Amino acid sequence: MQSVNTQPDRKLTIMNAITAVLLVIASYMAFVYAPTEQTMGAVQRIFYFHVGAAWAGSLGFLVTVVAGILYLRTGHRRWDIMGHSAVEVGLALLTMTILSGPIWAKFAWNTWWTWDPKLTSAAVMWLAYAAYLMLRQGLEDPNRRARFGAVYGIISFSSVIMTFLGVRLIERTIHPAVVGPSAATAQGSFGMSPRMLQAMLFSFFTFTFVFVTLLMHRMRLERLSDRVNAIKARMMA
Repeated sequence: MQSVNTQPDRKLTIMNAITAVLLVIASYMAFVYAPTEQTMGAVQRIFYFHVGAAWAGSLGFLVTVVAGILYLRTGHRRWDIMGHSAVEVGLALLTMTILSGPIWAKFAWNTWWTWDPKLTSAAVMWLAYAAYLMLRQGLEDPNRRARFGAVYGIISFSSVIMTFLGVRLIERTIHPAVVGPSAATAQGSFGMSPRMLQAMLFSFFTFTFVFVTLLMHRMRLERLSDRVNAIKARMMA
C-alpha cells in the first residue's frame, strides 16, 4: 500500500524559522523601538499588528483572485487549492484585525464597536469570505466547487476594494487612516514619527511572511488530503 509522506519539506522548515525570527523582531520594534504616541499612549502599539494583519489578509484575497483567474483558464487543481487556501488564511488574519480593533476603539471612542463606514465595510468583507467557505462546502462535485470558488473569489474582492480604497473617499468616518491623511471627522488619529513608520513597514513585511508561510502549510495539507482520498478510492475500486 502506498504511504503518504507527512514530513514537512525543507522549504517549509526554512519559512517557519524566518517567520518566527521576523515576528520576534516585529514585536521588539512595536513594543520597544517605536516611541510611545503622545496622544493615545501605549494602546497605539496595537496598530502595528492590527494593520499588518489587515494587509496580509487582503493579500490573501488578492491571491484568491489571481488563482481563480488561472483556474478558470486552465482548470488545474493546484490553482483551486491555492485560492481556497488563501481564503482560509486571509480570513484568519482578517479575524485577527477585527478582534484587535475594538481594543483600540474602546480607548479612542469609548465603545467596542460602532457602525462607522470603515468598520461596517470590514465586517461585510469578513462575512463575504466566511460565506465563501460555507457555500463551497455545500457543493459535492469537485469541478463545480472549484468553479464556484474561482468566480466567487473574484467577485468578493470588490469588498476588499471598498474597505481599503472606497471608504477613503467618505469624509464622514471616525476611523483614522494609518498611512496618509485622515478625514477631518476621524477620531483617535495619530502622527507617525520615523521610528513608528519603520515599525509599521516592518510589520507589513513580517505579516507578508506570516501569510506566505501559513499558505504553504495549508496548501500542503490540501495536497495530502487529495493523496489520501486518491489512495482510498484505489483501495475501494
